[in-house]
Amino acid sequence: MRILVVEDDPLIREFVVDALREEGHQVIHAADGEEALAWCKRKVAEVLVTDVKLPGKIDGWQIAEQCREHDPRLPVIYATGFSPVTPRPVAGSLVLQKPYHPDQVVAAIREMTGRKR
Repeated sequence: MRILVVEDDPLIREFVVDALREEGHQVIHAADGEEALAWCKRKVAEVLVTDVKLPGKIDGWQIAEQCREHDPRLPVIYATGFSPVTPRPVAGSLVLQKPYHPDQVVAAIREMTGRKR
């Protein structure tokens, strides 16, 4: 499965990407919203895993909303420790509270893709 991971913390991003690749997934990763949206427009991912609070003008909620414009059924997993933005998750999404273990992302993807099938 192709998964887009959006996380600005390089250490967290590396742990999550490694865990997903160990599960056999193809992982694309982005450090900010602008980079993530470029991938979304190309419809390369079957699941989106995004941090909510990101540097720049685009947050995780906006990434999910815009990615869903290109793929309305895209499963979304939000990761957040704190967000100054009022939550507005899209339908068919999950929220993981930080700090989390990378295995929790793996389990969430299994849950989401189980719903998708």
